Amino acid sequence: MIEMMALRIATHIKHAVPDHPASTQVLKFVLAAILNTVFIITLTLTVSLFTGKLIEVVIIMVAFAFLRQMTGGLHLKSGMGCVVVSTLLFTGLSFVHLDYKWTMGATIASTLLILVFAPAGIENQTRIPPKYFPLLKVAALILVGFNLWFANPITAVSFLTQTLLLINIRR
Repeated sequence: MIEMMALRIATHIKHAVPDHPASTQVLKFVLAAILNTVFIITLTLTVSLFTGKLIEVVIIMVAFAFLRQMTGGLHLKSGMGCVVVSTLLFTGLSFVHLDYKWTMGATIASTLLILVFAPAGIENQTRIPPKYFPLLKVAALILVGFNLWFANPITAVSFLTQTLLLINIRR
């Protein structure tokens, strides 16, 4: 559904501006990513208004997104599948409550997963040259390491979930 919407919009843009340097396929790819993000944020925030977990969901989404940009991770093949899974995941995580020990444990586990697996699957997802991937790992370690100081359980659960998505089961 998202891919079809993106193609329709890209075709319309290319028809309206035929001299635009981007091809229809490039426009479709970019628009699909934007639509995917907008749908995830809108749907998740709407659901969180009904669950009363708006603050938790915002923290989870922001922490998840920042770490994901540095570490990569599993990607679903379908844009709609990504929207549904992400919305369910973020909503579900907002109900997880960790005490101090579990928060520290989740944060340490996230750090170890980053050390072993990050970055994962970002080769075709970023314009950052591979020679800078070690810096992304260091930045991710610093980001997660801050939670050893702040001990925020919501952030810990978000970071742990994101770092679990680094593990490539198909190896």
